[in-house]
Amino acid sequence: MMRVLLAEDERASRMMLGSLLTKWGYEPLPVEDGKEALEILLGEEPPELALVDWLLPGMEGTEICRRVREEFKEDVAYPYIILLTVKDQKESLLQGFEAGADDYVTKPFDPRELRVRLSVGKRIVELQRALRYQAERDFLTALMNRRGIMKYLEGEMEEGGADGSSLSIAVLDLDHFKKVNDTLGHSAGDEVLREVARRITSALEGTRGVVGRSGGEEFLLVFPGCAEKKAFEICGQIRRYIGESPVKSVKGDVYVTASMGVAGYSVGWSLDDLVNLADTAMYRAKAEGRNRVCLGNGACEMEDMPKTS
Repeated sequence: MMRVLLAEDERASRMMLGSLLTKWGYEPLPVEDGKEALEILLGEEPPELALVDWLLPGMEGTEICRRVREEFKEDVAYPYIILLTVKDQKESLLQGFEAGADDYVTKPFDPRELRVRLSVGKRIVELQRALRYQAERDFLTALMNRRGIMKYLEGEMEEGGADGSSLSIAVLDLDHFKKVNDTLGHSAGDEVLREVARRITSALEGTRGVVGRSGGEEFLLVFPGCAEKKAFEICGQIRRYIGESPVKSVKGDVYVTASMGVAGYSVGWSLDDLVNLADTAMYRAKAEGRNRVCLGNGACEMEDMPKTS
């Protein structure tokens, strides 16, 4: 059920609109003050649709539109705002659009017209939602892409920095993956990447770990609320799971292994500081023979290499 901010100071109108919204399958969030409406639209998880009266105590609807557009954040859903107004002159309507309104309905309004305009807004919101999802997804593995996993990590670092909770990450890179593409072809390489993504995701079940494909044959794992030592243990399990059995491909069985670097977050570090430390540990795992997990402090975990194809 899509939430709709309903900013209307006239009680009778607010109740009538709330009843219509509920009847049409929306969840109304009624407010009667412009400043409260702005606070909701700029807050955490704001509603994606808004009906805002032009004349509100505290702050007019056009000023609300202007402030929302000025302070819009890319990681928050873009709110579709419909102005409710008694003004129907062209100059007034243009003023509303210039302020950032997406549509308008003049009072007294026809419920059928309002319903249609809400439906248009809902379709646009759903399209924007789908585009945001696709922009942060890797088309091959269906995991988050680099943009998505980095944004997720940044959010977790902000939370961890605020409350001091543990946070660890790992960089995973498949060993000798270029040989797979060179000898078996890119279609087999794609199958390997999809299967490795599936195995990582499966191994993370029961943990709070999240994984994204950060590029090529490299994956970034984020472990919220997880100390470095525990993340190290989980990554050892993931490494073994990846290498214990072959990947079935159109060109036959393919054995793959992974090298991983783990780093724990310290308050005050930048995102680059954390990722670079994990990256350095991963390259050390490569240098020491591959198919192993190394910590940022130098400790490494490994076991015998599995069979090779």
